[in-house]
Amino acid sequence: MTLRETQSLFAGLVGKLIVWVYEQGWELTFGDFNRPDGHGHMPNSNHYIRLAADLNLFIGGEWKTSDCLEWQKIGAYWESLHDLCRWGGRFTQVDLNHFSLEWLGRA
Repeated sequence: MTLRETQSLFAGLVGKLIVWVYEQGWELTFGDFNRPDGHGHMPNSNHYIRLAADLNLFIGGEWKTSDCLEWQKIGAYWESLHDLCRWGGRFTQVDLNHFSLEWLGRA
């Protein structure tokens, strides 16, 4: 799969994730999706190649910035969508609102 094809897959999967989150009665806002400037994330971040998104979770109007059952459910759902899906909640440096597709061994 080419990078462009992987980017299209990612866009479709993020759409499915967003719909699923809203079906649970929760809300999202967008954080970083694309950082072409190469700043703000780790070196070689998938944000720089349009394969990562940061989403902000709101439950009952409250922004959830720390680990909770809802983040765990969202992360598990994301990972179930495709074998390339990676969730930042599993990273060594936990990043709960990070959703990405693996590309060339990086998430």
